Amino acid sequence: MKMVTVEQAEKIVLAQIKDYGTEQMYFENALGRVLAEDVKADRDLPPYDRVTMDGIAIQFESFEKGNYSFKIIGTQAAGDTPIEITNFDECVEIMTGAALPSTTDTVIRYEDLNIKDGIATVTINTVTKNQSIHFRGRDKKQNEVVVKANQVVSPVIIQMTAAVGKDKLLVKKLPKVVIISSGDELIKVNETPTPYQIRKSNNYTIKAALQQYRINAEMIHIPDDAEITRKEIEKCLQQYDVIILSGGVSEGKFDYIPKALETCGVEKLFHKVQQRPGKPFWFGKHNNGVLVYAFPGNPVSTFMCLHRYFLLWLEQSLNIVKEPMYAQLNKDFVFNPALQYFLQVQLTINNNGTLLATPVEGNGSGDFANLLGTDAFMELPLEQNKFTKGEVYRIWQFSLASKW
Repeated sequence: MKMVTVEQAEKIVLAQIKDYGTEQMYFENALGRVLAEDVKADRDLPPYDRVTMDGIAIQFESFEKGNYSFKIIGTQAAGDTPIEITNFDECVEIMTGAALPSTTDTVIRYEDLNIKDGIATVTINTVTKNQSIHFRGRDKKQNEVVVKANQVVSPVIIQMTAAVGKDKLLVKKLPKVVIISSGDELIKVNETPTPYQIRKSNNYTIKAALQQYRINAEMIHIPDDAEITRKEIEKCLQQYDVIILSGGVSEGKFDYIPKALETCGVEKLFHKVQQRPGKPFWFGKHNNGVLVYAFPGNPVSTFMCLHRYFLLWLEQSLNIVKEPMYAQLNKDFVFNPALQYFLQVQLTINNNGTLLATPVEGNGSGDFANLLGTDAFMELPLEQNKFTKGEVYRIWQFSLASKW
Protein backbone atom coordinates (compact mmCIF):
# COMPACT_ATOMS: atom_id res chain seq x y z
CA MET A 1 0.00 0.00 0.00
CA LYS A 2 1.45 3.33 -1.02
CA MET A 3 1.82 6.34 1.26
CA VAL A 4 -1.41 8.33 1.56
CA THR A 5 -1.89 12.08 1.70
CA VAL A 6 -3.15 13.88 4.79
CA GLU A 7 -6.49 14.41 3.08
CA GLN A 8 -6.78 10.71 2.24
CA ALA A 9 -5.77 9.69 5.77
CA GLU A 10 -8.41 11.96 7.28
CA LYS A 11 -11.07 10.56 4.96
CA ILE A 12 -10.16 6.97 5.90
CA VAL A 13 -10.15 7.75 9.63
CA LEU A 14 -13.46 9.62 9.56
CA ALA A 15 -15.07 6.78 7.61
CA GLN A 16 -14.78 4.83 10.89
CA ILE A 17 -16.90 7.25 12.95
CA LYS A 18 -18.98 5.23 15.39
CA ASP A 19 -21.80 5.93 17.83
CA TYR A 20 -21.08 4.10 21.08
CA GLY A 21 -24.59 4.60 22.46
CA THR A 22 -25.82 6.50 25.47
CA GLU A 23 -25.93 6.21 29.24
CA GLN A 24 -27.55 8.04 32.13
CA MET A 25 -25.58 9.77 34.84
CA TYR A 26 -26.17 12.24 37.63
CA PHE A 27 -26.00 15.78 36.32
CA GLU A 28 -23.30 16.91 38.75
CA ASN A 29 -20.97 14.25 37.33
CA ALA A 30 -21.66 15.08 33.67
CA LEU A 31 -19.21 17.96 33.22
CA GLY A 32 -17.33 17.52 29.95
CA ARG A 33 -19.60 14.78 28.63
CA VAL A 34 -21.71 15.17 25.49
CA LEU A 35 -25.43 15.64 26.07
CA ALA A 36 -27.54 13.11 24.17
CA GLU A 37 -30.98 14.61 24.85
CA ASP A 38 -32.73 17.96 24.90
CA VAL A 39 -33.32 19.38 28.37
CA LYS A 40 -36.70 21.10 28.83
CA ALA A 41 -38.02 23.52 31.42
CA ASP A 42 -40.27 21.83 33.96
CA ARG A 43 -42.04 25.18 34.54
CA ASP A 44 -41.86 28.76 33.36
CA LEU A 45 -38.53 30.54 33.91
CA PRO A 46 -38.67 32.52 36.01
CA PRO A 47 -41.61 30.68 37.63
CA TYR A 48 -43.09 33.91 39.03
CA ASP A 49 -42.77 37.66 38.58
CA ARG A 50 -39.40 38.06 40.27
CA VAL A 51 -38.10 41.19 41.96
CA THR A 52 -34.57 42.12 40.83
CA MET A 53 -33.73 44.92 43.32
CA ASP A 54 -34.04 45.41 47.06
CA GLY A 55 -36.56 48.19 47.73
CA ILE A 56 -40.32 48.68 47.80
CA ALA A 57 -43.13 47.37 45.59
CA ILE A 58 -45.85 49.88 44.68
CA GLN A 59 -48.74 50.39 42.33
CA PHE A 60 -47.31 52.63 39.58
CA GLU A 61 -50.60 54.48 39.05
CA SER A 62 -50.28 55.96 42.56
CA PHE A 63 -46.84 57.46 41.78
CA GLU A 64 -48.05 58.60 38.37
CA LYS A 65 -50.79 60.61 40.10
CA GLY A 66 -48.19 62.41 42.21
CA ASN A 67 -47.95 60.26 45.35
CA TYR A 68 -44.31 60.04 46.49
CA SER A 69 -44.82 58.64 50.01
CA PHE A 70 -45.94 55.11 50.77
CA LYS A 71 -46.83 53.36 54.03
CA ILE A 72 -44.85 50.14 54.52
CA ILE A 73 -47.31 47.38 55.45
CA GLY A 74 -44.78 44.55 55.66
CA THR A 75 -41.44 43.14 54.59
CA GLN A 76 -41.22 40.27 52.13
CA ALA A 77 -38.11 38.13 51.61
CA ALA A 78 -37.34 35.76 48.75
CA GLY A 79 -39.43 32.62 49.21
CA ASP A 80 -42.14 34.35 51.27
CA THR A 81 -45.80 34.34 50.33
CA PRO A 82 -46.54 37.69 48.63
CA ILE A 83 -47.93 40.47 50.82
CA GLU A 84 -50.75 42.26 49.01
CA ILE A 85 -51.52 45.98 49.37
CA THR A 86 -55.09 47.24 49.62
CA ASN A 87 -54.59 50.99 49.15
CA PHE A 88 -52.71 53.09 46.60
CA ASP A 89 -50.61 54.76 49.28
CA GLU A 90 -49.28 51.44 50.60
CA CYS A 91 -46.15 49.54 49.67
CA VAL A 92 -44.31 46.36 50.54
CA GLU A 93 -40.66 46.42 51.53
CA ILE A 94 -39.29 43.67 49.29
CA MET A 95 -36.02 41.83 48.67
CA THR A 96 -34.29 40.65 45.50
CA GLY A 97 -35.62 37.29 44.36
CA ALA A 98 -39.00 37.67 46.05
CA ALA A 99 -42.27 37.10 44.20
CA LEU A 100 -43.95 40.37 43.23
CA PRO A 101 -47.36 40.85 44.92
CA SER A 102 -50.14 40.81 42.33
CA THR A 103 -51.46 44.16 43.62
CA THR A 104 -48.16 45.89 42.74
CA ASP A 105 -46.42 46.40 39.43
CA THR A 106 -43.27 48.46 40.05
CA VAL A 107 -40.22 48.20 42.30
CA ILE A 108 -38.21 51.19 43.51
CA ARG A 109 -34.77 50.46 44.87
CA TYR A 110 -33.53 51.54 48.31
CA GLU A 111 -31.02 53.94 46.75
CA ASP A 112 -33.96 56.04 45.47
CA LEU A 113 -35.87 56.12 48.79
CA ASN A 114 -35.86 57.81 52.15
CA ILE A 115 -37.40 55.54 54.79
CA LYS A 116 -38.47 56.96 58.16
CA ASP A 117 -41.14 55.98 60.71
CA GLY A 118 -42.59 53.30 58.44
CA ILE A 119 -42.96 55.64 55.48
CA ALA A 120 -40.96 55.22 52.27
CA THR A 121 -40.57 58.46 50.30
CA VAL A 122 -39.38 58.38 46.69
CA THR A 123 -36.47 60.80 46.18
CA ILE A 124 -36.35 60.73 42.37
CA ASN A 125 -38.75 62.12 39.80
CA THR A 126 -38.50 59.42 37.16
CA VAL A 127 -39.96 55.98 37.80
CA THR A 128 -40.90 53.54 35.03
CA LYS A 129 -43.77 51.10 35.28
CA ASN A 130 -42.64 47.46 35.62
CA GLN A 131 -39.09 48.47 36.47
CA SER A 132 -36.85 46.03 38.38
CA ILE A 133 -39.15 43.07 37.64
CA HIS A 134 -38.21 39.87 35.82
CA PHE A 135 -41.57 38.64 34.58
CA ARG A 136 -42.72 35.02 34.70
CA GLY A 137 -41.82 33.00 31.61
CA ARG A 138 -39.70 35.78 30.14
CA ASP A 139 -36.68 33.47 29.76
CA LYS A 140 -38.34 30.15 28.89
CA LYS A 141 -41.83 28.69 28.91
CA GLN A 142 -42.74 25.36 30.48
CA ASN A 143 -41.69 22.41 28.24
CA GLU A 144 -39.53 24.68 26.08
CA VAL A 145 -36.02 23.37 25.32
CA VAL A 146 -33.47 25.10 27.53
CA VAL A 147 -30.43 23.05 26.50
CA LYS A 148 -30.13 21.35 23.12
CA ALA A 149 -28.55 17.92 22.67
CA ASN A 150 -25.07 17.35 21.23
CA GLN A 151 -23.37 19.94 23.42
CA VAL A 152 -20.46 19.41 25.76
CA VAL A 153 -21.83 19.78 29.28
CA SER A 154 -20.43 23.00 30.75
CA PRO A 155 -20.80 24.62 34.20
CA VAL A 156 -23.62 26.76 32.77
CA ILE A 157 -25.44 23.66 31.51
CA ILE A 158 -25.00 22.08 34.96
CA GLN A 159 -26.64 25.18 36.45
CA MET A 160 -29.55 25.02 34.03
CA THR A 161 -30.23 21.31 34.53
CA ALA A 162 -30.25 21.86 38.28
CA ALA A 163 -32.67 24.78 37.89
CA VAL A 164 -35.18 22.66 35.95
CA GLY A 165 -34.92 19.69 38.31
CA LYS A 166 -33.17 17.39 35.84
CA ASP A 167 -31.05 15.31 38.20
CA LYS A 168 -30.09 12.68 35.60
CA LEU A 169 -28.79 13.34 32.10
CA LEU A 170 -28.55 11.12 29.06
CA VAL A 171 -25.02 11.46 27.66
CA LYS A 172 -23.00 9.90 24.87
CA LYS A 173 -21.07 6.80 25.90
CA LEU A 174 -17.32 7.08 25.56
CA PRO A 175 -15.20 4.47 23.80
CA LYS A 176 -13.01 2.29 26.00
CA VAL A 177 -9.43 3.21 25.15
CA VAL A 178 -6.09 1.60 25.96
CA ILE A 179 -2.74 3.30 25.38
CA ILE A 180 0.16 0.97 24.61
CA SER A 181 3.73 2.20 24.75
CA SER A 182 6.63 0.05 23.64
CA GLY A 183 10.40 0.04 23.72
CA ASP A 184 13.12 -1.31 26.00
CA GLU A 185 14.63 2.15 26.29
CA LEU A 186 11.58 3.45 28.19
CA ILE A 187 11.46 3.34 31.99
CA LYS A 188 8.97 4.44 34.64
CA VAL A 189 8.66 8.09 35.58
CA ASN A 190 9.98 7.54 39.11
CA GLU A 191 13.02 5.55 37.98
CA THR A 192 16.51 6.89 37.33
CA PRO A 193 17.53 6.36 33.69
CA THR A 194 20.88 5.21 32.47
CA PRO A 195 22.59 7.50 29.95
CA TYR A 196 20.81 5.56 27.18
CA GLN A 197 17.29 5.35 28.61
CA ILE A 198 14.38 7.80 28.71
CA ARG A 199 11.30 8.02 30.87
CA LYS A 200 7.90 7.17 29.45
CA SER A 201 5.99 10.34 28.62
CA ASN A 202 4.05 9.86 25.36
CA ASN A 203 1.49 7.63 27.07
CA TYR A 204 0.88 10.22 29.77
CA THR A 205 0.48 12.94 27.14
CA ILE A 206 -2.16 10.90 25.34
CA LYS A 207 -3.92 10.00 28.59
CA ALA A 208 -4.03 13.65 29.67
CA ALA A 209 -5.45 14.76 26.30
CA LEU A 210 -8.18 12.12 26.55
CA GLN A 211 -9.04 13.16 30.10
CA GLN A 212 -10.15 16.48 28.65
CA TYR A 213 -12.92 14.46 26.99
CA ARG A 214 -13.60 12.55 30.24
CA ILE A 215 -12.00 9.36 28.87
CA ASN A 216 -9.97 7.56 31.51
CA ALA A 217 -7.74 5.42 29.30
CA GLU A 218 -5.81 2.42 30.55
CA MET A 219 -2.04 2.30 29.96
CA ILE A 220 0.11 -0.74 29.12
CA HIS A 221 3.80 -0.96 28.32
CA ILE A 222 5.29 -3.79 26.25
CA PRO A 223 8.97 -4.59 25.74
CA ASP A 224 10.64 -5.06 22.36
CA ASP A 225 9.54 -8.67 22.08
CA ALA A 226 7.56 -9.98 19.12
CA GLU A 227 5.55 -12.63 20.99
CA ILE A 228 4.71 -10.43 23.97
CA THR A 229 3.66 -7.69 21.57
CA ARG A 230 1.31 -10.07 19.75
CA LYS A 231 -0.23 -11.43 22.96
CA GLU A 232 -0.86 -8.01 24.47
CA ILE A 233 -2.46 -6.68 21.30
CA GLU A 234 -4.60 -9.81 20.98
CA LYS A 235 -5.84 -9.36 24.56
CA CYS A 236 -6.56 -5.66 24.09
CA LEU A 237 -8.56 -6.35 20.94
CA GLN A 238 -11.06 -8.23 23.12
CA GLN A 239 -11.29 -5.66 25.90
CA TYR A 240 -11.30 -2.19 24.31
CA ASP A 241 -12.95 -0.16 21.55
CA VAL A 242 -9.81 1.73 20.58
CA ILE A 243 -6.12 0.88 20.86
CA ILE A 244 -3.63 3.74 20.68
CA LEU A 245 0.00 2.72 20.27
CA SER A 246 3.02 4.95 20.54
CA GLY A 247 6.23 3.79 18.90
CA GLY A 248 7.31 0.66 17.10
CA VAL A 249 5.57 1.38 13.78
CA SER A 250 8.55 2.36 11.63
CA GLU A 251 10.80 -0.05 9.79
CA GLY A 252 13.39 -0.66 12.49
CA LYS A 253 14.60 -4.14 13.40
CA PHE A 254 12.67 -4.03 16.68
CA ASP A 255 9.46 -2.45 15.35
CA TYR A 256 7.23 -5.47 15.89
CA ILE A 257 3.85 -3.75 16.05
CA PRO A 258 2.79 -3.74 12.35
CA LYS A 259 3.48 -7.48 12.08
CA ALA A 260 1.70 -8.20 15.36
CA LEU A 261 -1.35 -6.26 14.23
CA GLU A 262 -1.46 -8.20 10.97
CA THR A 263 -1.12 -11.52 12.81
CA CYS A 264 -3.99 -10.55 15.15
CA GLY A 265 -6.31 -9.88 12.21
CA VAL A 266 -6.23 -6.08 12.21
CA GLU A 267 -6.77 -4.81 8.68
CA LYS A 268 -4.27 -2.12 7.72
CA LEU A 269 -6.19 0.82 6.26
CA PHE A 270 -3.03 2.84 5.71
CA HIS A 271 0.59 2.95 6.84
CA LYS A 272 2.61 6.13 6.28
CA VAL A 273 1.19 9.54 5.58
CA GLN A 274 2.75 12.18 3.37
CA GLN A 275 3.36 14.52 6.30
CA ARG A 276 5.94 15.75 8.77
CA PRO A 277 5.98 15.06 11.62
CA GLY A 278 4.22 11.69 11.86
CA LYS A 279 5.04 10.08 8.53
CA PRO A 280 5.03 6.43 9.87
CA PHE A 281 1.45 6.72 11.27
CA TRP A 282 -0.38 3.34 10.98
CA PHE A 283 -4.18 3.00 11.12
CA GLY A 284 -6.32 -0.11 10.97
CA LYS A 285 -9.47 -1.91 12.05
CA HIS A 286 -10.17 -5.36 13.46
CA ASN A 287 -13.19 -7.27 12.19
CA ASN A 288 -14.83 -6.88 15.62
CA GLY A 289 -14.84 -3.10 15.13
CA VAL A 290 -11.85 -2.19 17.30
CA LEU A 291 -9.85 0.69 15.82
CA VAL A 292 -6.07 0.86 16.08
CA TYR A 293 -4.14 4.12 15.94
CA ALA A 294 -0.42 3.35 15.88
CA PHE A 295 1.49 6.61 16.18
CA PRO A 296 5.22 7.10 15.64
CA GLY A 297 7.25 7.13 18.86
CA ASN A 298 8.76 10.59 18.49
CA PRO A 299 6.85 12.81 20.96
CA VAL A 300 5.94 15.62 18.56
CA SER A 301 4.77 13.08 15.96
CA THR A 302 2.54 11.38 18.52
CA PHE A 303 1.17 14.69 19.71
CA MET A 304 0.40 15.97 16.23
CA CYS A 305 -1.23 12.74 15.01
CA LEU A 306 -3.31 12.57 18.17
CA HIS A 307 -4.78 16.03 17.55
CA ARG A 308 -4.99 15.87 13.78
CA TYR A 309 -6.60 12.44 13.49
CA PHE A 310 -7.70 10.74 16.70
CA LEU A 311 -9.31 13.72 18.47
CA LEU A 312 -10.98 14.76 15.22
CA TRP A 313 -12.45 11.24 14.93
CA LEU A 314 -13.46 11.24 18.60
CA GLU A 315 -15.25 14.59 18.40
CA GLN A 316 -17.19 13.57 15.33
CA SER A 317 -18.08 10.19 16.89
CA LEU A 318 -19.48 12.09 19.89
CA ASN A 319 -21.29 14.65 17.69
CA ILE A 320 -19.11 17.48 18.95
CA VAL A 321 -19.35 20.08 16.20
CA LYS A 322 -16.42 22.49 15.90
CA GLU A 323 -15.76 24.95 13.13
CA PRO A 324 -12.24 24.75 11.64
CA MET A 325 -9.81 27.36 12.96
CA TYR A 326 -7.59 29.45 10.72
CA ALA A 327 -4.77 31.88 11.43
CA GLN A 328 -2.59 34.26 9.46
CA LEU A 329 1.07 33.37 9.12
CA ASN A 330 3.10 36.07 10.87
CA LYS A 331 6.48 35.31 9.28
CA ASP A 332 7.79 33.90 6.01
CA PHE A 333 8.56 30.17 6.17
CA VAL A 334 10.19 27.66 3.80
CA PHE A 335 9.81 23.87 3.89
CA ASN A 336 11.31 21.93 0.99
CA PRO A 337 10.54 18.18 1.39
CA ALA A 338 7.50 16.94 -0.57
CA LEU A 339 5.49 16.46 2.62
CA GLN A 340 2.56 18.27 4.19
CA TYR A 341 4.10 20.14 7.09
CA PHE A 342 2.58 20.80 10.49
CA LEU A 343 4.36 23.89 11.70
CA GLN A 344 4.50 24.61 15.42
CA VAL A 345 3.25 28.15 16.06
CA GLN A 346 2.54 30.63 18.80
CA LEU A 347 -0.82 32.38 18.56
CA THR A 348 -1.52 36.04 19.22
CA ILE A 349 -4.28 38.48 18.29
CA ASN A 350 -3.43 41.87 16.79
CA ASN A 351 -5.31 45.14 17.27
CA ASN A 352 -7.57 44.32 14.32
CA GLY A 353 -8.72 41.09 15.92
CA THR A 354 -6.75 38.90 13.49
CA LEU A 355 -5.39 35.61 14.82
CA LEU A 356 -1.66 35.50 14.03
CA ALA A 357 0.56 32.41 13.97
CA THR A 358 4.29 32.90 14.53
CA PRO A 359 6.53 29.93 13.64
CA VAL A 360 8.51 28.38 16.49
CA GLU A 361 11.70 26.70 15.34
CA GLY A 362 12.41 23.32 16.95
CA ASN A 363 14.84 20.45 16.65
CA GLY A 364 12.66 17.90 14.92
CA SER A 365 9.95 15.49 16.03
CA GLY A 366 11.87 14.44 19.13
CA ASP A 367 11.96 17.97 20.56
CA PHE A 368 8.94 17.73 22.84
CA ALA A 369 10.27 20.55 25.05
CA ASN A 370 9.52 22.88 22.16
CA LEU A 371 5.79 22.15 22.54
CA LEU A 372 5.79 24.11 25.80
CA GLY A 373 6.30 27.35 23.90
CA THR A 374 3.72 26.69 21.20
CA ASP A 375 -0.08 26.77 20.94
CA ALA A 376 -0.98 24.96 17.74
CA PHE A 377 0.11 23.17 14.60
CA MET A 378 -0.40 25.12 11.38
CA GLU A 379 -1.17 22.79 8.48
CA LEU A 380 0.81 23.92 5.45
CA PRO A 381 -0.31 22.55 2.06
CA LEU A 382 1.65 19.87 0.26
CA GLU A 383 1.61 21.68 -3.07
CA GLN A 384 4.00 24.49 -2.13
CA ASN A 385 7.22 24.97 -0.18
CA LYS A 386 7.34 28.74 0.32
CA PHE A 387 4.85 30.31 2.68
CA THR A 388 4.52 34.07 2.94
CA LYS A 389 3.62 36.28 5.87
CA GLY A 390 -0.06 37.20 5.65
CA GLU A 391 -1.22 33.91 4.11
CA VAL A 392 -3.99 32.08 6.00
CA TYR A 393 -3.91 28.38 6.85
CA ARG A 394 -5.78 25.95 9.09
CA ILE A 395 -4.52 25.44 12.62
CA TRP A 396 -4.92 22.62 15.14
CA GLN A 397 -4.85 24.24 18.54
CA PHE A 398 -3.68 22.21 21.52
CA SER A 399 -2.85 24.79 24.18
CA LEU A 400 -5.73 25.31 26.61
CA ALA A 401 -4.10 28.19 28.42
CA SER A 402 -6.05 31.39 27.80
CA LYS A 403 -3.91 34.31 26.68
CA TRP A 404 -6.67 36.73 25.91
